[in-house]
Amino acid sequence: MRRKLAAGNWKMNGTGADLAEVTAMQAGLPKGAEAPEVLICPPATLIQRMAAMAAPIAVGGQDCHSAESGAHTGDLSAAMLLDAGASHVILGHSERRTDHGEQDEDVRAKARAALAQGLTVVICVGETQAQRESANTLGIIGGQLAGSIPDLVTGDRLVVAYEPVWAIGTGLVPTTDQIGEVHGFIRQRLERRFGAGVGRSVRLLYGGSVKPGNAAEIFAVADVDGALVGGASLKAKDFLPIIQALADAGAREQGQ
Repeated sequence: MRRKLAAGNWKMNGTGADLAEVTAMQAGLPKGAEAPEVLICPPATLIQRMAAMAAPIAVGGQDCHSAESGAHTGDLSAAMLLDAGASHVILGHSERRTDHGEQDEDVRAKARAALAQGLTVVICVGETQAQRESANTLGIIGGQLAGSIPDLVTGDRLVVAYEPVWAIGTGLVPTTDQIGEVHGFIRQRLERRFGAGVGRSVRLLYGGSVKPGNAAEIFAVADVDGALVGGASLKAKDFLPIIQALADAGAREQGQ
């Protein structure tokens, strides 16, 4: 059974004072066999400090460069993230694709670099509102999967996050049928490309306006193994109920 994963993307939010929220999260984490893995990806300025105090919460980066080192002002390599205490890295988030012009091939190169350093990669895919309305969602997702994921991956080192661009930070959420359709499609494509063993072991996250009020409904959808949470991961009072809803979903699956 795939262990559930609650991942928080703090984006460009957080200073040292916000580490108190992580302490509050630690105190409220679910216990037991059904407890999900919890990951927080803070801004780079907090990675080392958070990694030193956040256990059992894992810490990750929000991006990395594809090169090991060099004249890349403002960028961080995968080795630097690892050295700072990160175990994961988010790659291909729609905000990186939009704000920085990242293409699938850029994401794939970064993923290769991160995997070479031993990091687990969280690769994001998702369609825009216009693509959804033109009934091209699965075509877009299929292309992003094919172009962004390297050939040599293992199920324990790859996480795929489906984040419809039109749902990120907007309060809009796809229907459970729409989420299920995309997650089922992603699972099918992964199994076809990498074989059943790897394809079935990759965890699939849903992201886009996940909140305590809708988390349980989303986590009841087949092939949703967790969430990539934005704003609601900044505060323990918002993130902990989402983590608990994921633990409850895991407990129901174990009881089946």
